[in-house]
Amino acid sequence: MFVKKICFFSVILLAITACAPSETEQTSTTSSSDYQLTPIPFNQVDLADDFWLPRLKTQKEVLVPFALDKTRPAVENLKKAGKYLSGDTTDLPFPHRYISSDLYKVMEGAALLLMENPDPALEARMDSIIDIIASAQKEDGYLYVAHTTGVSKDHDHWGGGGMGDKPYSFVVHSHELYNMGHMYEAAIAYYQATGKDQWLKVAEKNAQHINRVFFEGDPNYNGGEPVNQAPGHEEIELALVKLYRVTGNKLYLDMAQKFLDIRGKTYVPDGEDYLSPTYAQQHKPVVEQDKAVGHAVRAAYLYSGMADVGALTGTDAYNEALDKIWHDIVDTKMHITGGLGAMHGIEGFGPEYVLPNKEAYNETCAAVGNVFFNYRMFLLHKDARFLDVAEVALYNNALAGVNLEGNEFFYVNPLEADGETDFNHGSPGRSPWFNTACCPSNIARLIPQVSGMMYAHGGEDIYLAFYASSSTTVPLSGGEVDIVQASDYPFDENLLLTVSPKKPQTFSLKLRIPSWARDQFVPGELYDYVQTISAPWSVKVNEENIDAALEDGFATITREWQPGDEVELYLPMPVRFNQCLEQVEANRNRVAVTRGPLVYCAEGIDNGGAVQRFFMDKTPDPATVSVSVMDTGILENITQIDFPAMVKNGDEAMEERLTLVPYYAWNNRGDGSMMVWIPIER
Repeated sequence: MFVKKICFFSVILLAITACAPSETEQTSTTSSSDYQLTPIPFNQVDLADDFWLPRLKTQKEVLVPFALDKTRPAVENLKKAGKYLSGDTTDLPFPHRYISSDLYKVMEGAALLLMENPDPALEARMDSIIDIIASAQKEDGYLYVAHTTGVSKDHDHWGGGGMGDKPYSFVVHSHELYNMGHMYEAAIAYYQATGKDQWLKVAEKNAQHINRVFFEGDPNYNGGEPVNQAPGHEEIELALVKLYRVTGNKLYLDMAQKFLDIRGKTYVPDGEDYLSPTYAQQHKPVVEQDKAVGHAVRAAYLYSGMADVGALTGTDAYNEALDKIWHDIVDTKMHITGGLGAMHGIEGFGPEYVLPNKEAYNETCAAVGNVFFNYRMFLLHKDARFLDVAEVALYNNALAGVNLEGNEFFYVNPLEADGETDFNHGSPGRSPWFNTACCPSNIARLIPQVSGMMYAHGGEDIYLAFYASSSTTVPLSGGEVDIVQASDYPFDENLLLTVSPKKPQTFSLKLRIPSWARDQFVPGELYDYVQTISAPWSVKVNEENIDAALEDGFATITREWQPGDEVELYLPMPVRFNQCLEQVEANRNRVAVTRGPLVYCAEGIDNGGAVQRFFMDKTPDPATVSVSVMDTGILENITQIDFPAMVKNGDEAMEERLTLVPYYAWNNRGDGSMMVWIPIER
């Protein structure tokens, strides 16, 4: 039986209040600023729903064990690096920039599962891998297999296979700091799950090494001069914030801010494609950036780090830049699925309004980053519009990244497919793994965190951010409040809350009223409903209708609450047809179908062949639209939609019913055609 740390934090935010400092902490003071809201940690939220709880079961039984097996080559590489450091140079590892990071992310996912589901066998497996990781760390804290063992010198293409020929000689693409960022996050999660600090000490030793090399000067690196360069692939910035939160050592927060503040100043690449100034957001200082550019995953991690550091330091300049970048994304560069990074090649943002469907990239990792970034923006601003974006990215693009069985994945997430063209790194459909396995490993760590985004509090306010059958206890200054939520979200329109303070207590309950239940599917200027349907949301308290004021997207109920008070929230879910801004050429004269927070798509398997032969000559009358629950097969209990559409048959056209399923569930029944945006022809 392991001992859990007394102080648990949401893994998204990882500690509003710091735990006891580690032994290696330097003298420091903690920051007095932070986010306006405190989330309830995921391991203090008990799920009881039919949507997320089965996914957690799949994570534990399938995805994480499967991913740990797939990342064994990374373990072997680390083991060989450890042997090399002990004097055995007979069996060298293969050179790779970031294979270790895939392992670390899977291990983070495993650690998160251990927080709620003790598993001695999984914990023992983790301990054995951690021993190997520790053995691969040099005495001074450096940890990067290829340079430690010298194998990078034999691969001189593009600066040592993208690594450089010695430590920190090619920071723009080596991924040395990126790997360590993911290691910090995983080590922190494991420390919180088990109380074991071996891996946390490895992380701190490395962070202090990086501080010396990059900001102080170390005679063994870079000729003793501080490297003073921001990483090409952002990640370590937000990880250092987490390390600060869990140790209380302000050195790590200072490092995160330094990495942010030197970006676009001390090093600006002068090339094209992967060495262009915008590719890794190095074209200008972060506080001067106002548009989303370059590699989408790097960008989302950068923006998350900026939000974290800005909150903790009170640096308003970060927030001003983030507000402009956020608007640029939702107004000009985000697919309706919440996908970011439309362009292949750079895996990133293209020009404004360039949002192709069949050719879209929309990396799964970018959607995960979109969730992380927007959730932080919610904590920063207490505004539901950020949750609306995070929810759409989570339920659509991110969830599409893994099949329902938990053992096949998407790297690329297009909005149209013909069932034959290879779009998913060599496959017309899902793959069991990838040579670059960042997406499966990101899914491994995302899903356990979702319940930690459901509830938050600040002052005497309780926020319900995401909905699912669950229960938790919210610690307000006036006393603890128990909340039990019952719903079949995201398919059902009705939610029931039981609110039970320990004694009568006055506070505000804030219920998110999603943008999809009001005037548009997702915030921003890109997408609008084709027609207005009069189906207003409503709230009842103890069966009485309440005229709840809408404040920043939240229905706010302020009253003296009694133990056992019941709140009913009705969020109407009619089938909605969406149109896109005219500037998006790919979606002109097309509509997308949504219901609740879900984007729907047509698949060939349900529609007798290629769905590209379907079109619509008008928006269907609501009376002709059918919503039903599938009762068999892998999509059992998932809601589907069908309505009349036209089918091309030579020069003729005839009416047939077109069936659609949630976008996240496509390609679970074999490869085939798929379409989100349906043509309108008159």
